[in-house]
Amino acid sequence: MALSNMRLEVMKTVEKSIDSFVEKYLIPVEDIWQPTDLLPNLQNENYMDEIVQIREEAQELGYDFWVVLVADMVTEEALPTYESWLMDMEGVEQHGSTQGQANGWAKWIRHWTGEENRHGDTLNKYLYLSGRVDMREVEKTTQYLINDGFDIGTGRDPYKNFVYTSFQELATNISHKRVGQLAKKKGNKMLSKMCSIIAGDEMRHHLAYREFVKTIFEYDASEMMLAFEDMMRKKIVMPAQFIRESGQGISEAFENFSNAAQRLGVYTTYDYIDILQKLNDYWEIDKFTSLTDDAEKARDYLMALPDRMTRIASRIAVPQDQHQFKWVEANGRL
Repeated sequence: MALSNMRLEVMKTVEKSIDSFVEKYLIPVEDIWQPTDLLPNLQNENYMDEIVQIREEAQELGYDFWVVLVADMVTEEALPTYESWLMDMEGVEQHGSTQGQANGWAKWIRHWTGEENRHGDTLNKYLYLSGRVDMREVEKTTQYLINDGFDIGTGRDPYKNFVYTSFQELATNISHKRVGQLAKKKGNKMLSKMCSIIAGDEMRHHLAYREFVKTIFEYDASEMMLAFEDMMRKKIVMPAQFIRESGQGISEAFENFSNAAQRLGVYTTYDYIDILQKLNDYWEIDKFTSLTDDAEKARDYLMALPDRMTRIASRIAVPQDQHQFKWVEANGRL
């Protein structure tokens, strides 16, 4: 269904400031880090020493850790899907506008994609060098994730898509940051640094998408509120919800990965609730006036949701049995 004229006008209005968002939240190519900065440089004479160090340090990291790191990496590697999804939003023109000017939203998405692309490259190379995972199985999982597509129920609606990215980027920040902290505890400084720096990128991206939504609230509060409510009723599930191993269904792999992440404390139900509360607070949804009746009801739902989810979460037990993934040999716990 096509967007209302109001939504398209809001998108055009926010687009006028897109260069300032690019300047504030993204980093020029010549200034930003690249995977080679964090990995052994094979042009250096001592590269073998660094590879040996990676393999030795990797021995200290347990089974659930590798499952989570693989799933995080595969999720990052499915970037072509996310770019095409965002490029399909209403208000985005990939090939320039009717005035012959480059579309600002397309510029943002391409520059965001360029930054995100480095994350999968870095983690993929690390996993390959670590020798701890079956890279062919991992690569098949990545190809399946791209082949299977990506439908999170947002359609082409930028309001809903920006709620999703605001949430998802912060969740990804938390996951990478926690993985880095666990690696550091095991003495793996190289992987810890990688994950921490990637987490920093994700935080910048979260701040940008969060600001897009805040700006939209200023122009179209009721419709933005309804879009926010709709996404939270559907539940914000990470792109890894579509992950699968060869020969298996989609839901099985994600559930088992999610359980591993919760056992490690990398990303839990309580983190989900905390992100929702942070977005409620930052967007100050309690302060809007002149909302439509439906938007008022949506706000009431969103305001009450964190406490409601906390009560439910306290009654849910995380399975302790480790699923045997094809990606990783069962060789102990973290």
